[in-house]
Amino acid sequence: MRILTVVGNRPQFVKAAPLSIALREAGIDEVVVHTGQHYDDGLSTVFFEELDLPEPAHRLDLRTADVDSIAPALRRVVDNERPDLVLVLGDTNSTLAGARAAVTAGIPLAHVEAGLRSGDLSMPEERARIEVDRLASLLLCPDERSAETLRAEGVEGRTEVVGDVMADATLRFAPIARERVPPPHAAGTYVVATVHREANVRPERLARIVAGLSRLDEPVVFPAHPRTAGVLAAEGIRLGETVELREPLGYLELASAASQARVIATDSGGLQKEAYWYGVPCITMRPSTEWVDTVETGGNVLVDDDPDAIEAALRAARFPADAPPLYGDGRAAERIAQALLA
Repeated sequence: MRILTVVGNRPQFVKAAPLSIALREAGIDEVVVHTGQHYDDGLSTVFFEELDLPEPAHRLDLRTADVDSIAPALRRVVDNERPDLVLVLGDTNSTLAGARAAVTAGIPLAHVEAGLRSGDLSMPEERARIEVDRLASLLLCPDERSAETLRAEGVEGRTEVVGDVMADATLRFAPIARERVPPPHAAGTYVVATVHREANVRPERLARIVAGLSRLDEPVVFPAHPRTAGVLAAEGIRLGETVELREPLGYLELASAASQARVIATDSGGLQKEAYWYGVPCITMRPSTEWVDTVETGGNVLVDDDPDAIEAALRAARFPADAPPLYGDGRAAERIAQALLA
């Protein structure tokens, strides 16, 4: 069996690592395509070195997040490779472009992280999830909630609950990260903050988020996505004295820092889950989340962009002692390989 896997941004590189291992062990021939949606070295190339991923067979180096630019380039790769199936992950523009390329080429599509919904259609990620799920032949869900969402929407593809492949990556790599990379400050004495969503890098929202982070009297380690750093500089948004603006961290660096932080403040879907698996409380600077269970269990708090709410939630953050396990047992990649073979 021959699978073409489309990756293009940071979370997809993380998910691809345990999945590539499981595919090889199952005897599945995988062809990896890197769209180049994230082209900063700290967000892309370094992943293949740190996570020991096989080099992509195709590096498109597109340096864009525009779906209409990515899809035709992917279609050419699909036409040349003629895989048995195209596999896409998550909810990015590369995900959507890969789905469209597969369908127009007449190749079955599998979607990892199918069925997630935040309920916020103003988010491009939400619109991408819905479209990709409608196009997919095989929908690989992280939990029963996601599968039920797909049943309620009447999607036509086959649905499988496999768990979350990010859990596989976290369980595999977090101990390695802590062993290799020291935390930026003494464990439990600092905050890790990340901001990259399209809505949150608009100047007025970003300024309010930064204002909330800047009120803390403990170190706030803020590795800035290139887009975020650009807006901060262009708009002259000032950071508080305790906020440490840094270059993007490699995956192992971020895993070490985040897993040993007192609290994480983010708008990243992936980091919300990682925080939960680390047992670190998370403050999500968005009005909604696709990872509803993390909020319901008390491990995650939604604060949107209100500086007062951000400050108060960060100061009060505690991870619940009775938090139940969520999103699988670290064997999602194995289940995905078996679902593909089936």
